[in-house]
This record gives sequence, structure tokens and C-alpha cells, in this order.
Amino acid sequence: MKKILLLSDTHSYIDSQILKFVRQADEVWHAGDIGDLKVTDEIKKIKSLRAVYGNIDGKDARAEFDLDAIFKVEDVLVWITHIAGYPGKYNKRIKDKLKEIKPKLFICGHSHILKVQFDKNHGMLHLNPGAAGNHGFHKVRTMIRFELDKGQIQNMEIIELANRG
Repeated sequence: MKKILLLSDTHSYIDSQILKFVRQADEVWHAGDIGDLKVTDEIKKIKSLRAVYGNIDGKDARAEFDLDAIFKVEDVLVWITHIAGYPGKYNKRIKDKLKEIKPKLFICGHSHILKVQFDKNHGMLHLNPGAAGNHGFHKVRTMIRFELDKGQIQNMEIIELANRG
């Protein structure tokens, strides 16, 4: 079993609230718009990190992280990317690759809108953790945590951090 902390859109922001939840996870996944790499560097000091770059990320983040992360944990095939759309409204790049990759868990960021939705057309769970940083229109900073265990996605929780500062 693995305890996963999922966050996105930190936009160079990391604080003790985020780090408290990082310490409770086995792995941390970041769905892009990292901003300053001090964010991922802080996380990596504490826990294993998987991340993708987002549209605001510069050459340093793009050199360290890929556009897509596709991997398997606890028999769950996962695809993380930053910009994707959502069930019924995926962008063309995503739509074409979903049929080929067939993940069980599909994760994106970008919108700053927290979303947990089962996509019946693709037989997968679609997650967007919202935004953990202070930049953007969102009022509450959010993340998601869950467990992966022998092919199952379970014990999912929405984490609401303090209101944006």
C-alpha cells in the first residue's frame, strides 16, 4: 500500500501546511505549474516525488521534469500531465493518447478547480487537485490524498488548506 499526496499549481509557493501533509505521505505527486524549483527541492528532501512541468514552468523545471509522467504504482496505471481538460472535454493531444495509454488514474492540474470524477468513457478516475499555491483565482488552496493498494484507489480525502494569502 502507498499513501499518495497529490498537489498542483504551487506557483513557487510552499509552506508548513503543505509540508505537514508531505511528511504523512509515502509519495508526493505534483501536476505542474511548480514555479520556483525550491518547491520540489523542499518536497524531495522529505519524500519521493513524481512531477510534471506546467505552462508557467521555465527551462529548469522542463529540464528536470517531463510533460507527461506515466507509471504504475500498486498495479494502478497512472498518467499525470498539466493541461488536459476534463471528461467529455479533453484537448486533442490527450484524447488521442487516452485510447492508447488507458490509465486507471488520470491526473491533471492547470484549472485551479478541484475535481474528482469517474470518466465512464475511458474507465478511469480523473483527478485535479486544484491549486496549493497562492497565485490564481481560487479562494481555498487544495490538495488530495489517497491510497493505492493492489490495484485499488481508496481512502481519498480532499485537503483544504488555509485560504489564499
